[in-house]
Amino acid sequence: MSTPTTQVIRPAGAGHETLYVLLLCLLILAVAGSVVLWRGEIHEVSSVSSHQLDARRDLSASEQGIYADLRVTLDEIYLLRQEQQSLPTPEVLAGEGFAPFAQDASSVSRGGHAWQLIEARAYFGRSQVQDVAGSFLMRLTAADDAPDIWLNRDSQATAPQDLSDAALQSAGWKQIVAQFDAGVTRQHRH
Repeated sequence: MSTPTTQVIRPAGAGHETLYVLLLCLLILAVAGSVVLWRGEIHEVSSVSSHQLDARRDLSASEQGIYADLRVTLDEIYLLRQEQQSLPTPEVLAGEGFAPFAQDASSVSRGGHAWQLIEARAYFGRSQVQDVAGSFLMRLTAADDAPDIWLNRDSQATAPQDLSDAALQSAGWKQIVAQFDAGVTRQHRH
């Protein structure tokens, strides 16, 4: 009879395999980090002039809503101007249901602006609740360009007689500008 032999088989150690997985993870992180640093772009936030307000950063939620409504309604204003050969009155725009001219729950909650047409060149909306939103002025050009929208948060704001930039600035009006940078959109240049 032969003597029984005992073979001792050690369990496979997970220590080496764990070490290899951790090294692979570190390698992946290092490669990903270097790609991010290599391809990353530095975006500087541009500032606005002292007589201007940034539409995203400097306006309240109600003011942003009115500003957006004015920009959207502009196309309809230009269409009506072509049909009528003059700018439509705020009453006509309200009758058509165009915000912010229409007196609905949204306009009331955003300050209840009373709109009027000035010199057939601009719309002035006086805020009834200054704590919610300031008064707005939208100047239009002869060409169908982007509107020039101004804001005055003074409770005594009245319709300006002179619509020049210098007169508006001296009366406390601030021009609203929309800047589109990396904070809003992603720019991919291929």
